[in-house]
Amino acid sequence: MKLKKQVTVCGAAIFCVAVFSLYLMLDRVQHDPARHQNGGNFPRSQISVLQNRIEQLEQLLEENHEIISHIKDSVLELTANAEGPPALLPYHTANGSWVVPPEPRPSFFSVSPQDCQFALGGRGQKPELQMLTVSEELPFDNVEGGVWRQGFDISYSPHDWDAEDLQVFVVPHSHNDPGWIKTFDKYYTEQTQHILNSMVSKLQEDSRWRFLWAEVSFFAKWWDNISTQKRTAVRRLVGNGQLEIATGGWVMPDEANSHYFALIDQLIEGHQWLERNLGVTPRSGWAVDPFGHSSTMPYLLRRANLTSMLIQRVHYAIKKHFAAAHSLEFMWRQTWDSDSSTDIFCHMMPFYSYDVPHTCGPDPKICCQFDFKRLPGGRINCPWKVPPRAITEANVAERAALLLDQYRKKSRLFRSNVLLVPLGDDFRYDKPQEWDAQFFSYQRLFDFLNSKPELHVQAQFGTLSDYFDALYKKTGVEPGARPPGFPVLSGDFFSYADREDHYWTGYYTSRPFYKSLDRVLEAHLRGAEILYSLAVAHARHSGLATRYPLSDFTLLTEARRTLGLFQHHDAITGTAKEAVVVDYGVRLLRSLVSLKQVIINAAHYLVLGDKETYRFDPGAPFLQVDDTRSGHDALPERTVIQLDASPRFVVLFNPLEQERLSVVSLLVSSPRVRVLSEDGRPLAVQLSAHWSSATSMVPNVYQVSVPLRLPALGLGVLQLQQGLDTHRTLPSSMRIYLHGQRLSVSRHEAFPVHIIDSGASDFALSNRYMQVWFSGLTGLLKSVQRVDEEQEQRIDMGLFIYGTRASKDKSGAYLFLPDDQAKPYIPKNPPVLHVTEGPFFSEVVAYYENVHQMVRLYNLPGVEGLSLDVSFLVDIRDYVNKELALRIHTDIDSQGTFFTDLNGFQVQPRRYLKKLPLQANFYPMPVMAYIQDAQRRLTLHTAQALGVSSLSDGQLEVILDRRLMQDDNRGLGQGLKDNKRTWNRFRLLLERRTMGSEPGFFCKLAAMFRGLVFPSSRSSDREVQDDRSTSYPSLLSHLTSMYLNTPVFTLPVAQMPSPGPSLRAFLPLASSLPCDFHLLNLRMLQAEEDNLPSADTALILHRKGFDCGLEAKNLGFNCSTSQGKVALGSLFHGLDVVFLQPTSLTLLYPLASPSNSTDLYVEPMEIATFRLRLG
Repeated sequence: MKLKKQVTVCGAAIFCVAVFSLYLMLDRVQHDPARHQNGGNFPRSQISVLQNRIEQLEQLLEENHEIISHIKDSVLELTANAEGPPALLPYHTANGSWVVPPEPRPSFFSVSPQDCQFALGGRGQKPELQMLTVSEELPFDNVEGGVWRQGFDISYSPHDWDAEDLQVFVVPHSHNDPGWIKTFDKYYTEQTQHILNSMVSKLQEDSRWRFLWAEVSFFAKWWDNISTQKRTAVRRLVGNGQLEIATGGWVMPDEANSHYFALIDQLIEGHQWLERNLGVTPRSGWAVDPFGHSSTMPYLLRRANLTSMLIQRVHYAIKKHFAAAHSLEFMWRQTWDSDSSTDIFCHMMPFYSYDVPHTCGPDPKICCQFDFKRLPGGRINCPWKVPPRAITEANVAERAALLLDQYRKKSRLFRSNVLLVPLGDDFRYDKPQEWDAQFFSYQRLFDFLNSKPELHVQAQFGTLSDYFDALYKKTGVEPGARPPGFPVLSGDFFSYADREDHYWTGYYTSRPFYKSLDRVLEAHLRGAEILYSLAVAHARHSGLATRYPLSDFTLLTEARRTLGLFQHHDAITGTAKEAVVVDYGVRLLRSLVSLKQVIINAAHYLVLGDKETYRFDPGAPFLQVDDTRSGHDALPERTVIQLDASPRFVVLFNPLEQERLSVVSLLVSSPRVRVLSEDGRPLAVQLSAHWSSATSMVPNVYQVSVPLRLPALGLGVLQLQQGLDTHRTLPSSMRIYLHGQRLSVSRHEAFPVHIIDSGASDFALSNRYMQVWFSGLTGLLKSVQRVDEEQEQRIDMGLFIYGTRASKDKSGAYLFLPDDQAKPYIPKNPPVLHVTEGPFFSEVVAYYENVHQMVRLYNLPGVEGLSLDVSFLVDIRDYVNKELALRIHTDIDSQGTFFTDLNGFQVQPRRYLKKLPLQANFYPMPVMAYIQDAQRRLTLHTAQALGVSSLSDGQLEVILDRRLMQDDNRGLGQGLKDNKRTWNRFRLLLERRTMGSEPGFFCKLAAMFRGLVFPSSRSSDREVQDDRSTSYPSLLSHLTSMYLNTPVFTLPVAQMPSPGPSLRAFLPLASSLPCDFHLLNLRMLQAEEDNLPSADTALILHRKGFDCGLEAKNLGFNCSTSQGKVALGSLFHGLDVVFLQPTSLTLLYPLASPSNSTDLYVEPMEIATFRLRLG
């Protein structure tokens, strides 16, 4: 103990001396009179000397940080090895509140100064096109444009191509939705298999013919059902360039609601399948149907080594603006990128749709005449009343001239003389007759055009990559490089409108039940991947692999494909037919059950003290699941642990790469319960009633909540015994407010329940960080006061209702078309309020007819205690054409700016634009949204994707659910009437901006010092920061999001005769990862033999960008950064790194030779993939 104190004091002294020295140096520079006299203009020799001094100062800062880090590690090691006193018990204060004594171990928040520099802005040039600025400057006036109604008249001179021929690539394609109007299997059986079968036979008829395909999910199903001979023909078509697989993902994913884990996973699944079966590596991205485009996708595609991409569904006013400026093709760059390493060449289609009438040129009436599936006598025709005509010798000249006119007009919108003309639509080419009609007709037109040199055009069938290759060749650059004069763009393309004020912002929330289930499946898949990979590695290391169920790899593969399928842009979006939604739901639930099995099997092996005793018995699983669902549309029911004379054990899995202190809640069959740690130490617990409604307790079911510190990616063990420990089993107290309603309320002798019939005074709950005030009438949150501040911060929650328009177009699955401003939700009866207080958490539950709101405050140090846990159980099945919104009012001076994440990967600043209708100001919120001013930031973290906005300063608004009785005329043919009871789960985090005393101090100090001496040296950085194009969460915010989205798995050990096998905690990592690193996945790769694991895993790491300017003192948890370095060789307990190779994102391309070094370095915001073998 004495040594620990000496080390701590010594470290503190070094730290203070270093900081004081820096302060004196800075003070001298600021008050140097000579510097002021010269106005800051130093002679060059002095500048050089000062530059060297600054570099030395920055180096000293880093060394100081390393010293502090070493001291921290020493103290933590001493603390961990010390035989500490038993945990202190919570106690009541005089005012009745609970106090949990602090742990006898220190916590560190140690952030490298260099790691703070990143969020201050890069040194790169600003892109010519910043989408935030474009949206602010565009009038969005929707002026009638002639035949191109949303554009303008296009003119040209026939001599424009005298110097260089127009090169036209017509790209036949068929867009196949893996579920929309029909289920995935029905589409496959009735249409998709016929498209692909015809493709094989037809492309072999003429080597000039081409075809583009995107959805690997369909392709893989077809592949499993075709002959070896046909497979050989397909490989030949791919090899000679007639068939291109574009993007190569399992689906063409939605880009608004999908989380980046799932986006990457479906891309890996598709790419690995293509490499294994076709030997092909996709080169170009093709996204014609997602409803708006995220800047996360170009990043992922670039890191997967694709060089080019295409997008289509962009707001019509932006398309018109880009077309007028010849900016439809650009280098898409990430907002943080200062050296163009994230650039990918992007082509934006200019017109309304990807169908044939809107792809040959600006006039759909003419282009429709060249869709030869619409020849008279067919099932579909041209809405413009002029049908196509068969191409003959007699009319080919006239028809070719008409088509060439469209090609020329379209080409005037682009910077090169290479033109892309897609030729296809949904589920096209499903009959041989269509192949013949399109291909023979176009070949006759091409042959005619190409035979006339005076026309200066060369037209041919091509693939997407044929087009991009020709463009790169024409502009004289390598594939993927920036052609001269082409603009650079950063930002995203939300929100999308296809016409008038029809904004596709409803689907950000549509069917939130399944958006939530998607994230539950994702958390289970990631957890199962990691545990399975670790269990297999340890089993192989111990020579026990033959006993382990390696066949669980099949379950993992199916779950990957299920999650991938649900990322489809008509699945997670909530925009499919009701029967198709059921099909998706059944698949999601089946995979969820399978993943629980994989987790149980892996945890069973890893938690055994003696691995030799491991036996896999699928008929009698060693562990139980944490919860079950009666159906795909049912909420989970938690497992109740039956207590009897024998002790019961529970295994707990922490899927975070950080050590975690969390309250774990279990349901047990008796209030007489004692909880012990793995080594038999009694633990303090909070005992609560389990309620089935506002007034009824569930009989013989009780909730026991215990705070636990769990190792990173590790397993802990708890023991439960029947019996009473009055010192440590601490019952919650409860107040129930009935607000004058005559209701009978359950009671139980174990819990003091105080019923308040009337009265509505406000009340507060508190923990060590804050006091939280609620309305006594509504039970809704009103304000938060930090314990170290006198001022309350208004955080006022309210529920609101949107209607839809009375006439013409109405809201539906895709569109949000509100009738007016939202109106307050007015319940028929005042809510029953439950106010629970206990040692480890307190909560308020407000029971309304359509909503149950729960706000929980954890009385723990660290991440759990620093934010509010907020949940809403929503049931609007009796609504007609209404949408339920949560609105949060604060005093934050947000000045019309708010921030939403893109796919959980990055944050995008948004502006509330008054010139646009209300619905246009909503954006997707997959994991978080925040508002801020110079003093504070309020972040709403979410566990499911929903639509969000900030319609006035200091406000955030989230759409919780929507029930709509009609179709919105986008092809679905149904409203949204299949609503479910849905939990919407959030964390609300209020942070203070700070100056000078936090980790950000070092980077600010160095930056300030450099700025004082070289006022112009950081001007470009300041510009990047001032244009509001980048923003980052704090480290605390990142961790809060992780806690919310990756909950602890609780796995009860099945009842068995005593004594059972000995169990011990499993600690896979020697230490937590640096807290700006996220282990995105540890994904077992497939062996050459089908459905078995190989020796290698894919290690995918994400180093998060973070803002150091938010307060980081007294946070109560350990966090350190390492300038992007990770020593992988010493990371895994009991396993060696046998092989390590950096690869492209989807492992198709090695980025370097395998290295003996196991030290990794990852840049901020980067996702890095490694082929890893543990042994």
